[in-house]
Amino acid sequence: MTGKERDRRITDVGTLKALAHPLRAQLYRRLIIARSATASQLADQVDEAVSLVSYHLRKLAEHGLIDEAEAQSADGRERWWEPASDGVSIRDEDFRDAPEKAAAHTAASRLFFEQRVDMYRRYLDERAHWSDAWTTASDSSEWLLRLTPEELAELSREMYAVVRRYEERGRTADDTEGRENVAVYTYGFPFRV
Repeated sequence: MTGKERDRRITDVGTLKALAHPLRAQLYRRLIIARSATASQLADQVDEAVSLVSYHLRKLAEHGLIDEAEAQSADGRERWWEPASDGVSIRDEDFRDAPEKAAAHTAASRLFFEQRVDMYRRYLDERAHWSDAWTTASDSSEWLLRLTPEELAELSREMYAVVRRYEERGRTADDTEGRENVAVYTYGFPFRV
């Protein structure tokens, strides 16, 4: 793990709304993957104007989600950015005490979900271009369980610990050969039929 905070817990509506902007959420994800980048580099990746990307990066910085990073090149005109933490954590319990907070949390959750669905759709559309090893290793599963709230919380903690172990392995590996960015999504929620 780096010297950064593991997961910054977002508890205020202002920060949640800052991250819940479609372009800002994309930029934040790109910075998590790249570890550091300039507005120009990110603008190329998201196909937006550098000035627009710079504006949104400053908004993320205003809310402490990203920081200026040490320059990675000799060009003093470039401003480098990095995530302020290794990730963020957004929990329902921090936003349910007022209707406007709950609505902001729901809107943000829907945006993040739609962006995740878009990423998975893109993978499905491009699957034929990935190697057999990657398509065989890829997974899409659904389990329908009968649990108590305590059991669901325990399951979530255990899954989180497993994913963090693999994240650490990928972050500290000396070899980069054969490594790709991998998205892992899990959702655990109650439902009635």
